[in-house]
Amino acid sequence: MESCKALIFDLDDTLLNRHQAVDKMFSFILETCYGDVEHSTENKMLKLFKEYDKRDYGNSDKSRVFESLYDEFSPKQRIPKNYISDFWNSHFPNCFSADQSTLNIVNTIKVHAKVAIVTNGSIHRQKAKISNSNLGDCFDTIIISEEVGFWKPDNRIFELALNKLNVQPEETLFVGDDIEKDIGGCQKANIKGIWFNPYSNKNDTEIQPFAEINSLDKLLDYFR
Repeated sequence: MESCKALIFDLDDTLLNRHQAVDKMFSFILETCYGDVEHSTENKMLKLFKEYDKRDYGNSDKSRVFESLYDEFSPKQRIPKNYISDFWNSHFPNCFSADQSTLNIVNTIKVHAKVAIVTNGSIHRQKAKISNSNLGDCFDTIIISEEVGFWKPDNRIFELALNKLNVQPEETLFVGDDIEKDIGGCQKANIKGIWFNPYSNKNDTEIQPFAEINSLDKLLDYFR
C-alpha cells in the first residue's frame, strides 16, 4: 500500500475494553438492585447479564436487558422501566477506561499519521466514554453514528472520515473488532481493514481483512 497517512479506530472493544466495562456495570446493578448474593449465584447472574447485553448490543433501550435479568433473579429493588435508560446512560460510560499503553500507541502513531475514531452508538454515551477515558485530545476527528446519521457498515460513515481527515482510501487503514461492521464496512469505502481479534475468534464470514492482530501494539509496525 502507499505510505499510510491516516489510521481510523473503532471505539468499543478496540480502543476500550467493553467486556471489562460490562463487568463493572453488573457490579453496580448488583449493588443497587440485589445487595448481597451468594458467589455462585452472582456468577450465574453475570453470565446471563452478559448474554442479555450481547443480545441487545447496539440497542439504546436497555430495558429488555434489565427485565430479562429481573425475570430470572427477582431483585430486592427494581429500577423503574422509564428510568432504565437514564440509569444506564449515567453509569455505564463511567465503567470505561483506556489503558495507558493504548494512549501511548495512539500518540506514537499520531506523530506519523492522522488518527480518528468512527463509532456506532448514541452521542451521549460515546462522548462520555471518550471523555472519561482521556481519549478526546488524542484524535484529529471523532465521528459518532447518531451524530452524523450513518451507522457502520454504511460506507458513508467511513467516507465522511476520509473527507474530514483529507486523505484518500489507499492512504488509510481502519482497525476494529467487528468483522462485518468494521472490516466489511471500511472495505466498502476501499479502506484496508485490520481485524483486531484478541480472543482469536473464528471468522465465519467471507470478509477477508487486510491483516489480523491480537494486540494494538502491532499497529506500530505500519509506522516504523
